[in-house]
Amino acid sequence: MTPRAARGTGLGGPARRGDGASRDPAAGDPGLFGPDSVTWRLHADPVAGVAGLRALLLQALHPLAMAGVDQHSRFRVDPWGRLTTTADFVATTTFGSTAEATALAARVRGVHRRVRGTDPETGEDYAASDPELLRWVHCCLVDSFLTTAERAGAPLAAEDGDAYVREQVRAAELVGIPADRAPASRAELARALESYRPALRSSPAARDAVARVVAPPMPLVVALATPALPLWASMAGLALATLPPWALRLYAVPRPALLARVSDAATTTALRAVRAGVGGLQVAVPALREPPPLRAARERLDDAVRDAEQRLRA
Repeated sequence: MTPRAARGTGLGGPARRGDGASRDPAAGDPGLFGPDSVTWRLHADPVAGVAGLRALLLQALHPLAMAGVDQHSRFRVDPWGRLTTTADFVATTTFGSTAEATALAARVRGVHRRVRGTDPETGEDYAASDPELLRWVHCCLVDSFLTTAERAGAPLAAEDGDAYVREQVRAAELVGIPADRAPASRAELARALESYRPALRSSPAARDAVARVVAPPMPLVVALATPALPLWASMAGLALATLPPWALRLYAVPRPALLARVSDAATTTALRAVRAGVGGLQVAVPALREPPPLRAARERLDDAVRDAEQRLRA
């Protein structure tokens, strides 16, 4: 999936001169995080899609954040567009060059400055540029990528969790969150999420969002001719099941105490099966081994190595 927001920026692969040297001014730029980061590993993991859906479902529980999406986006009529835009942003800021990531973030901040309104349920005013709302969205993303990968069996060392949260402070700053307000460790992330709990609830807009995420509208011919809808519903349902118990209670998802442990175990097993299945497919089909943005980033770095070797030989 090549990020739409990055088209024309070189993320799809560097252009080359006839003499074999790279024309890409970003050649050699590792971007905001680089290939040795935990961020690259988690955002390219086979269960990253489930993590992204989980983040959206969790974010929707903040009534002001959800009101902004409901009133200022086409989510109701085009949920695919909203999901793709979020995926594009994560891909570009993760694997794009520094220039691509900062340019896209500047455009996003410009959009946020224009998004203002009043939540019809609470009567509270909101602004998408509010650092506290942005912090909520950021925390949901970070928590979702980390916990989903862990439950799915991703090979993470004990210190990788803190390292990932710390790396993501840079992503937080990109969208307008002061560095001192962004969590920099797992403990700080847990405290930040807990601090929002009193403000969270399942608004009509949030429940509608869940319905559209789990069963997004698509042309009937597509739904009947391909397994897209049931496959998507399975992935979205799995994302919903990975939410913390308090979030499921807000969404009124029944989880009898007696079956909670069984449900949690089944969810973990399903996540591991998805990760193993996608990973097996990636091994069998070379073109699927890396997401296109990650492949383009590696090519960008490889170009710099080749250029350096050519200069040494010359």
